[in-house]
Amino acid sequence: MTRYSYTRAPETAAPLGMIVLQTDETLENDLRLMLPAGQPLYISRVPSAPQVTPESLRAMSGHMTQAASLLPQAMPYAAIGYGCTSASAQIGTDEVAKLIMAGAQTAHVTDPLSALIAACKALGLTRLAFLSPYTADVSDRLRDALRAAGIETPVFGSFEEADEASVVRIAPQSIIEAACDLAAQGDMHGIFLSCTNLRTLDVIEQIEARTSMPCLSSNQVLAWALGRCIDMAVAVPGRLGQARA
Repeated sequence: MTRYSYTRAPETAAPLGMIVLQTDETLENDLRLMLPAGQPLYISRVPSAPQVTPESLRAMSGHMTQAASLLPQAMPYAAIGYGCTSASAQIGTDEVAKLIMAGAQTAHVTDPLSALIAACKALGLTRLAFLSPYTADVSDRLRDALRAAGIETPVFGSFEEADEASVVRIAPQSIIEAACDLAAQGDMHGIFLSCTNLRTLDVIEQIEARTSMPCLSSNQVLAWALGRCIDMAVAVPGRLGQARA
């Protein structure tokens, strides 16, 4: 055997990390579409039940630190995201950050709930039409958390689907029609499409064109928040793409 010496390559940009649900088929690909080419992004998965209930969402807290520890540990992360909107409300955003930071080195942790609140502040939105794929009991805690942050959701609609494998297969046209119907039901400032597994990126601009109001989605606001954590522009669709503050 011949042994060779080597020099170390210079470090690339600080990586981003993401904790994605075991059942999620959408978020990882959406993030790679929105983040700049070449941005290091490392993914870990957290066990999640195929049926979404408040109890199954809260159960993820017991696996969060381990999931974070399975991310590559060679260097600190610029930011780590947690990819579940409803569980962020069930567990609590502060607790999510604490659990992730116990498993990986990072200066920032974000999630769809805290990202949505920040996006609403950036756009000046305080009244949202809220569309969820899940049963009402799953969304109640999330809507309460938004209300505590000064964001009302007086108009609420749902596909009443608890099965994650079915959520990801809801047709784009069904999302568009439901969102536009909700937007017409009251004096709303914007529309929110909840759930990281819901395929929303291709419908946001269509909904905005039909309703003349901003449309936000879980994956869109999460990518935007990751970009803000490291002062990086990301290619999010819709009016949020112009909100860099």
